[in-house]
Amino acid sequence: MIEAQNLSKQYGEKAAVDSVTFTVQPGRVTGFLGPNGAGKSTTMRMIMGLDNPSGGHVTVNGQPYAQHRAPLREVGALLDAKAVHTKRSAYDHLRSMAATHGIPASRVKEVIELTGLGSVANKRVGGFSLGMGQRLGIAAALIGDPHTVILDEPVNGLDPEGVQWVRHLAKDLASEGRTVFLSSHLMSEMALTADHLIVIGRGRIIADAPIQTVIDGQGRALARVRVRADRPQDLIGSLAGEGVTAQILEPELVEITGVDARRIAEIALRDRVLVYELTPLQLSLEDAYMQLTQDEVEYQSQNPEPVTTISATVEGR
Repeated sequence: MIEAQNLSKQYGEKAAVDSVTFTVQPGRVTGFLGPNGAGKSTTMRMIMGLDNPSGGHVTVNGQPYAQHRAPLREVGALLDAKAVHTKRSAYDHLRSMAATHGIPASRVKEVIELTGLGSVANKRVGGFSLGMGQRLGIAAALIGDPHTVILDEPVNGLDPEGVQWVRHLAKDLASEGRTVFLSSHLMSEMALTADHLIVIGRGRIIADAPIQTVIDGQGRALARVRVRADRPQDLIGSLAGEGVTAQILEPELVEITGVDARRIAEIALRDRVLVYELTPLQLSLEDAYMQLTQDEVEYQSQNPEPVTTISATVEGR
């Protein structure tokens, strides 16, 4: 378990992490999300004792990381896959880590096979691809068979098979009752892997809840409606007012946000607009995340293709 209480990190006048409090529970995969510069990496470094907090404290399995007598057996972390001696082989790198904790060579071989590095175990790490380096970093995190695993962008550089492997690995570790704390910018992968989400923005926690709760909490009713090609404007006119957004995707297809499918059907029937198709849509994790963090992004890009929308509000009858 990871427990942070009023955890802060100040760099000059900038609060990289601003009094955050959260608990990462065992037995589930907890995703850690946030825009660039939100404080994710700083928080993970403080968990691992690599940065000292300016305020508050954080413990792993009941103690600060530095106080564990055998830290590799308590927590394994992938924070920077490049933090290796490039002239060592993968085997020698892992064997030297294992030796500090009296971990047998048999465990080194286990994690090498587990991470798919068997064919390159005796090759110098300096010649590894990005994906192979990530696999070695994960092997290092698992070398002590730890109770808690922290992985920062573990699928970076991995091919589709590797991405799927990390997903199953995280779930398997959690199913064994371990604490799994995982950060990634790949929303589609996080949606498939995480059970719970902690979202940070500008150094503060802005969401801490099960993944479906985060999605539902940001979602407005969304549906796509297919009508006769000359009737989209009639349907939009029936939704006259403010609060509902209607976007024409194709001559016959309208996407409507802010009113549920049943109400759309009632209004279409009332105003004699023939509906060929009415499909309620589920908000994606990416959509929910973008809505949740829209005011927390420090570096924003311009959308090269602005979307034209039409606003309307359903007026009850």
